[in-house]
Amino acid sequence: MRLAVLASGSGTILEAMINGGIPVVYVLTDRKCLASEIALQHGIDHALVERESFGKDFDRKDYTIQIRDALIEREIDLVAMAGFGTILEQPIYEEYGNNVLNTHPSLLPSFPGWNAVEDAIRYGVKVTGCTVHVATKDVDAGPILAQEAVEVSSGDSVATLHERIKTIERRLYLETIRDIMEEGQVVIPKEKTNPT
Repeated sequence: MRLAVLASGSGTILEAMINGGIPVVYVLTDRKCLASEIALQHGIDHALVERESFGKDFDRKDYTIQIRDALIEREIDLVAMAGFGTILEQPIYEEYGNNVLNTHPSLLPSFPGWNAVEDAIRYGVKVTGCTVHVATKDVDAGPILAQEAVEVSSGDSVATLHERIKTIERRLYLETIRDIMEEGQVVIPKEKTNPT
């Protein structure tokens, strides 16, 4: 499978993938960021599809089509979002189905959205974690592929808790992607039901 990574930030997940032997063939960013530099340092094909606007005039569907077309042009089979800061629209999910992955710093369905770690601390939970899931048009709502818990300590700040989650997240995401690439497809776990 040909793997592309969509990133917007420091590229720590991308770097973990590269160092972990995950064969990333393409990196696409939505803004100038360190992830592009990491791709360049490792000789990985990369592109910037910069957002024209972060305001109400942003045409999310048109932007998504640009992303989708760039991935199709490079014959990408599997897409891993790694801190990608733009919510995408239906055209990418119509093209790639279950082959768009994302990771999230909570045990979904708890604490979806941008402030998951802050929300976990604010609500006083004792356990949070990270989730690897299929990305869908509905944010943080796709089928869950893997999860791992992280204990919340009484002295945790958003920064300290998020750093512990990111450590687990990098390992869990790599394991999940590696399994998918070995299998040659994304396998959605069957829903667990209570025996009757």
